[in-house]
Amino acid sequence: MSSQIEDSKSYLKIIMIISTFGGLLFGYDTGVVNGALPYMAEPDQLNLTPLHEGMVASSLLLGATFGSVIGGKISDMQGRRKNIFMLSILFFIATLGCSLAPNFEVMLISRFALGLAVGGASVTVPAYLAEVSPSEKRGRMVTQNELMIVTGQFLAFVINALIAVALAGNSHIWRYMLAVAALPAIVLFFGMMRLPESPRWLVSKGRISEALGVLKKIRETEQKAISELNDIQDTLSAEKSIKQVSFKDLNTPWIRRIVLIGMGIATFTQLTGVNSIMYYGTQILNQSGFSMQAALIANTLNGLTSVIAVCVGISLMTKIRRRTMLLTGLSGTTTALFLITVSSTLLENSPYLPFIILSLTVMFLAFMQSCIGPILWLLLSEIIPLRVRGLGMGICVLFHWITNFVVGLTFPVLLSALGLQSTFLIFVVIGFVSLTFVKLFVPETKGKTLEQIEQGFRHYNRKEIQSVGKLSN
Repeated sequence: MSSQIEDSKSYLKIIMIISTFGGLLFGYDTGVVNGALPYMAEPDQLNLTPLHEGMVASSLLLGATFGSVIGGKISDMQGRRKNIFMLSILFFIATLGCSLAPNFEVMLISRFALGLAVGGASVTVPAYLAEVSPSEKRGRMVTQNELMIVTGQFLAFVINALIAVALAGNSHIWRYMLAVAALPAIVLFFGMMRLPESPRWLVSKGRISEALGVLKKIRETEQKAISELNDIQDTLSAEKSIKQVSFKDLNTPWIRRIVLIGMGIATFTQLTGVNSIMYYGTQILNQSGFSMQAALIANTLNGLTSVIAVCVGISLMTKIRRRTMLLTGLSGTTTALFLITVSSTLLENSPYLPFIILSLTVMFLAFMQSCIGPILWLLLSEIIPLRVRGLGMGICVLFHWITNFVVGLTFPVLLSALGLQSTFLIFVVIGFVSLTFVKLFVPETKGKTLEQIEQGFRHYNRKEIQSVGKLSN
């Protein structure tokens, strides 16, 4: 018996490590452009204008917008495991396309293809982890993917710095930075060959015996495997009886209000300006006064801060109220951006300015990744009722990626046209709007059942909007 328990634990650990390489690739491919972009923009390379830089960085995000929708559909049809396996191939091909790109057009197409893989991974990997993990380990296994995303970004920053130092003077330095992403894609490709399909997906396709075989490998006892199989079958039967929803359901006031709040959460958490730092942090530090090589090295501190902050945030979620975390996070990020604006104005050309800007970007990411990042998806999953979860989450995810795309596209243009001070001042103003939105409209969900949260929306009293009524108590 003890041998079977140890075997199931080891197998689950292997599943978690290998499948979250999809999250690692997600993080690396969104973070590597931070260091590679200044080099590829040079006249003797791809000769990019600020608009072209924005297009290169944001084309991945546009691809991810479509990839998240397409990836979910394909994983429902072909299976979670098979979809992740196919995504590893797309990651590899698109990475080669980016690293070998002879011009701006090929780079744009390759980054868009990479975005399709990133978007597909963003929905498929968490779904796969949730469906193979035991209920008591589900939270830890699913949040491991979020940790791997920021770890991937941190690795990208570190590798960018190492390559910049090792190959200083090499005009094609950015190609090596991008090419490194092929390695985890290869690991994911061969690793997924060893992993099982999601038992829940197998049951949904009528492949009951295969699902039981998988559950016997990943559960501690055969009795638990059989019991979970029965639960999956009962749940799927119940889901089939739920009426299919459509956009017409948004005509119902309380459902429309939930979706609008969800859209607001998805949008405002990205309008903090977090991706201006994650995608263009090296350029921000370079413009503040660091040399390019020093900026690449300093930027690794931003990546390390993100990893530590996510770990802290995951532990805080069980202890602190959701709204409190969100309001604290937005207050911290807005304050950090305001201080960047002020210090860039008052200390222009000062030798201390680069170090002050670095400390403030670290402060920003500490609040962002510990208080806002972990809460975003948890809050959305709690406020959107089961009956409209597919439609509601789909709309919110769409707005999440579109906002990411807009920020990624416009930031280098704004930075070039307005400078560091005015660009971040825009985000400061948005930060105050975000705080107002959360204060007035976002409900508290900690300690409430999903049914209590839904009833709160159904019986919401508009006259209590200033105090957020019973939802905030």
